[in-house]
Amino acid sequence: MQVSNRNIQSLVASLNKLNYEVYTRPYELNIVGIRTNNTTPNSFDDKLIVFYKDDKGINQGKEYQITTDPGTYWLQKPMNVDGTAILKEGQYVKAYGVGKHKGQYDALTQKKNVTVYRDYDRNAILDFNNGKETTGLYGINIHKAGSDSSSVNKWSAGCQVFKREADFNEFMNLAKKHKELYGNDFTYTLIDERAYNRKVKRYSTYTGAIVLGVVAAYVLYRTYNKLPLIPEFIKKRIG
Repeated sequence: MQVSNRNIQSLVASLNKLNYEVYTRPYELNIVGIRTNNTTPNSFDDKLIVFYKDDKGINQGKEYQITTDPGTYWLQKPMNVDGTAILKEGQYVKAYGVGKHKGQYDALTQKKNVTVYRDYDRNAILDFNNGKETTGLYGINIHKAGSDSSSVNKWSAGCQVFKREADFNEFMNLAKKHKELYGNDFTYTLIDERAYNRKVKRYSTYTGAIVLGVVAAYVLYRTYNKLPLIPEFIKKRIG
């Protein structure tokens, strides 16, 4: 799906706010994964947006349907003793290059360290809060599933995976043009809407606890000193 110039500008503003790199040379790719706030397991419910400037300086962009999460098969049967990898949000500068995914076909393959959460409880639920973080070379590639896959299943053990082969092929054509012009270095940025919502929830919980604490302290103070809960001057104003 084509991405409008307005949406590209909005995304650039978000990346700038996070102090992330934004590339502006002609056909130099900005690759952004968006982990949406949909927690349904085993589904291609995330997005990958690739945008760049053409040789006239005009923004061009495409949006593709992907998963940024592992399939339930690997959540229940992790390959790593510490648990299945879930890529952490962030920008991984020049961490990818065109290479062979599992020796089979061209994809963007990991060549520098990335950070992952380790989901270790072997259920079908994505665990972001209790899993520990590790950093290293884990083969967290950007590749394809089938021709048009309906479920993630074994397609991802932590990789970023395209739902449709045709979309992936179009993306790789852009990647190969970038490689011809600027070398085999690609930056991948992952924005996690779920992480943002978890932060908001934690903030709301802490704020609520503080407010309740203040109210309880006020009530105890007024009660201990045998004072009315509502001071007289407030009663007069209300009255």
